[in-house]
Amino acid sequence: MKQLYKYFFRGLITVMPLALTVYVLYIFLAWMETLTLWILRPLFGSFYVPGMGLLVGVAGIVVIGYMMSKQRVRKALSFVELPFTNLPVVKSIYSSLKSFADFFSPAGKQGEQSVVILRMPGHAMEIVGLITRRSFADMPQGFLPGERVAVYLPMGYMIGGYTVFVPVEWVQPIAMSVEEAMRASMFAWMARPPGQAGNAPQP
Repeated sequence: MKQLYKYFFRGLITVMPLALTVYVLYIFLAWMETLTLWILRPLFGSFYVPGMGLLVGVAGIVVIGYMMSKQRVRKALSFVELPFTNLPVVKSIYSSLKSFADFFSPAGKQGEQSVVILRMPGHAMEIVGLITRRSFADMPQGFLPGERVAVYLPMGYMIGGYTVFVPVEWVQPIAMSVEEAMRASMFAWMARPPGQAGNAPQP
């Protein structure tokens, strides 16, 4: 019975990532197919080729990205954002999500940031974080003097994180991209590099 449980658990953790990925893709494709059919039916009647939803979805994302590269479109979007940036509760949620998305945008602040190891003097513990701020000129009074940086410490499974303000000598940059660090933190650093995926010890 114990051996059967091991086989079941091993099969479950093998199938689950693939199943969840396929399920998310299926939901996206089904939604895009329905939306595309609703848009094109008045124009082309019953003519429809399966897969057009995916093409329309990808094309739509590219078009939105192209439009957002225009200054006029960004100004127009600022008016659309007014309700989301002025309502008390909605403002907090929207601003946080937008700042997080802007951090990973090609034109955002990601290129200025780095993944670091945080080591506190006198402690052997190491924490992986992301430097999110290097200048405190616009911050309110009360921070300790000296050259400091803001380090975001993500928590596992995307349940939040902490931002700490530490002396710059406490952090050491490492050769890892922001995407890699966030992906590893999302699953508590349990994922192994692709080349080592098949070398895991057998239970």
